[in-house]
Amino acid sequence: MPALTATIRRPRQPATERLDRDRQAAPQVFDRLREMILSLALPPGSGLSRAALAQQFGVSSTPIRDALMRLDKEGLVQIFPQFATVVSKIDVGLAQEAHFLRQALELEIVRGLAQDRSEPLARELNLIIGRQQRFARDADFEKFMTADTEFHRTLYAAANKVGLWTLVRSQSGHIDRLRRLHLPSGGKAQAIIRDHKAIAKAIAAGRPGEAQDCLRLHLSGTLRDIDQIRTGYPEYLTS
Repeated sequence: MPALTATIRRPRQPATERLDRDRQAAPQVFDRLREMILSLALPPGSGLSRAALAQQFGVSSTPIRDALMRLDKEGLVQIFPQFATVVSKIDVGLAQEAHFLRQALELEIVRGLAQDRSEPLARELNLIIGRQQRFARDADFEKFMTADTEFHRTLYAAANKVGLWTLVRSQSGHIDRLRRLHLPSGGKAQAIIRDHKAIAKAIAAGRPGEAQDCLRLHLSGTLRDIDQIRTGYPEYLTS
């Protein structure tokens, strides 16, 4: 198995984060920290100092507390009152539950979209795939993952199910981190692109069963290789 840890790139963290002063601070802090956790800029086990975060974001302790409580609710951090807050390890059981939920929803979504055979949707999906191909060539895994998220969100939006996408995203922190760990392994990005092309093609051709088969194969990849991921990152996963 390749040494996966050598291919993880940690985004540089600026000393100060600029927030939009016309918006509430706590949701912005939550979004930034969540992104840093999912991208592994804050890997499992990282300690989070409320005072340091307040200085980094230029806010009082209250928005930091509120953001950390939301992250705790999603299972992405663990808060030990009067002691410490740490980024949680990846819980494989919760990742499996999130996969079950997402697969159940997206199988029905792609079936309906294939029945509709929307050409504008197919064009939009192919544009996203084109961006993923560029990011894969550049080994820009952060932008690749952003485009991957955009591909799936576009499916929900086309089916008028954006509310369900919000639900899926709120439950996906553990499976998304597994996917981020898995992405640098040899051929993984290319396999994702092939799967996305197959899904888009089946939707455009009006083949619901094929679209579902392609999606099922696509979503199963990371958990199918869980032993490989655990071997590469034993300190990041729960036992």
